[in-house]
Amino acid sequence: MLVIRQISYQKDSWLGGFLPKQDLQVSQGQNHGRRQRTKLLKKAIKVIWNTDKGYEVERGDDRLVMGDVENGQRACKKRGTVTENLVFEIQGHNFRVEDYVDIQGRKFGEGEMEQPLLPKTEDRTWASTTLVEELKKVSCMAAPMVVVMVSLYLLQVVSLMMAGHLGELSLSAVSIGGSFATVTGFSLLFGLTGGLETLCGQAYGAEQYQKLGTYTYCAIISLIPICIPVSILWIFMDRILIEIGQDPEISTVACQYAICLIPALFAYAILQSLLRYFQSMNLILPMLLSTSVTLFFHIPLCWALIFKWKLGIKGAALAIDVSYWLNVIFLGLYMGFSSSCKKTRVVNWNDIFSSIKEFFCFALPSAVMVCLEWWTFELLILLAGLLPNSQLETSVLSICLTTISLHFYLQSGIAAAGSAQVSNKLGAGNHEAVQVVIRAVLKISLIEAVIVSTNLFFCRNVFGYAFSSERVVVDYVNELAPLLCLSIVADSLQTVLSGIARGCGWQHIGAYINLGAYYFVGIPVAVLLCFILHLRGKGLWIGILTGNIVQATLLALITGLTDWEKQATKARERIFEGTVSDDNGLP
Repeated sequence: MLVIRQISYQKDSWLGGFLPKQDLQVSQGQNHGRRQRTKLLKKAIKVIWNTDKGYEVERGDDRLVMGDVENGQRACKKRGTVTENLVFEIQGHNFRVEDYVDIQGRKFGEGEMEQPLLPKTEDRTWASTTLVEELKKVSCMAAPMVVVMVSLYLLQVVSLMMAGHLGELSLSAVSIGGSFATVTGFSLLFGLTGGLETLCGQAYGAEQYQKLGTYTYCAIISLIPICIPVSILWIFMDRILIEIGQDPEISTVACQYAICLIPALFAYAILQSLLRYFQSMNLILPMLLSTSVTLFFHIPLCWALIFKWKLGIKGAALAIDVSYWLNVIFLGLYMGFSSSCKKTRVVNWNDIFSSIKEFFCFALPSAVMVCLEWWTFELLILLAGLLPNSQLETSVLSICLTTISLHFYLQSGIAAAGSAQVSNKLGAGNHEAVQVVIRAVLKISLIEAVIVSTNLFFCRNVFGYAFSSERVVVDYVNELAPLLCLSIVADSLQTVLSGIARGCGWQHIGAYINLGAYYFVGIPVAVLLCFILHLRGKGLWIGILTGNIVQATLLALITGLTDWEKQATKARERIFEGTVSDDNGLP
């Protein structure tokens, strides 16, 4: 027999049905989905059961696992979904199955529990209400995450802008040096820490808080050694740039800038790990305060180092170093002393080192996924340099690339919110919740993209003046603006879908998709249109747009065809049993 010990409330759980008496006795763990809800359970329930009759139903975040206590074996491996907003915590052995209690404390028996299912109108109302709630939740997380992403991006932009006032040589050197550093270092670290979006997010959703800290420390320990060979590569940057045909004077100054950026590289490895840690726990305020305050501090610091103390481009790099390390210190102190992170601080060094293999299982394909995409745009600029009027073509494509990059960081905030919510729901086993979150994130992303692209389209005649006073440049930007608007929409969808993929642990699938979309479709189309059909820079951008569309389409198909119940089951098995499966829940 069972007894109710307490009734408590819990926000944001999910309704999947309620197990009546006969299901407790004979259920083999089959799914109890939305169609098995009862009329009386408007809000929903989470139940913790124990029985002494040979079966034990253990608590999951939104599922029941039936286990054979007498034989020490599980009676089944599937889960029956049973949750949403109210929590019935039922413990002990002296309670009759039919004596359930609703939110007013009324009892209703077995017959009532088997009343007709929710009417279709109520079912639709429930789904709509849940979508609205998720839209609000994702928006509240995405808005500050956009500020976080843009603030970090602006650190390098501010240094570039101030270095540009030193002269054309300094501007070119900082541009080339920063581009080389991004391609060979920062993009690699950004991609590798994408593995934490899967590991930390799902661990937090499964309430395995100690693993959250373990994975974060594991990432930091794993990434620091990677910075060493990258630093050596930067030291010899001038020779590499000269070998690929760059101006020797610019290459030498760019190398000096990159060498001064080496401390920022090590800080970036720690910072990105901490950002994924806080993102997974939905702790947005610490990141928001840290990055915003650091950005405001960075502006006067950069000016002082460059102009007051006459350090030139070295001062621009040192300002980035200081700002990155300030972010690391602020977030590290919060992680170390805040009560919000208390449960994650209990870590075992043996667990940390034993998790390195699991971390790289997700980190390496995540890095490939990111680098393949980022390197495509750098290749675009190199191809533009081969055109007859290379200065004009490169300038215009750089303007388009800067615009799409800034918008990428806006969408990255939305993608980060979606990734965190998806991974949390999968870790909790809430497969129905995942689908609602995905719809919410895609709607927010599409609305933002349409607003931005529409405004850009109507401002296309004057948009180029924000970057150049040359009429020929402004007219060329005006010509490419419609394609740029389409790219913003396509890139928005693929950015958010890539975030969902990271939350699910599909980094390896994303890597294959990016390889095919950009290097088997996008780049060949760009080369064909640019050099064979003589569409110049317009042809290059059409090729990239084609790759974007293919990438977004394939990611959308993967997301739409996924068996989310199986995906949630695999996520929880990996968290609790340490298994990494190649089965992605696809049919």
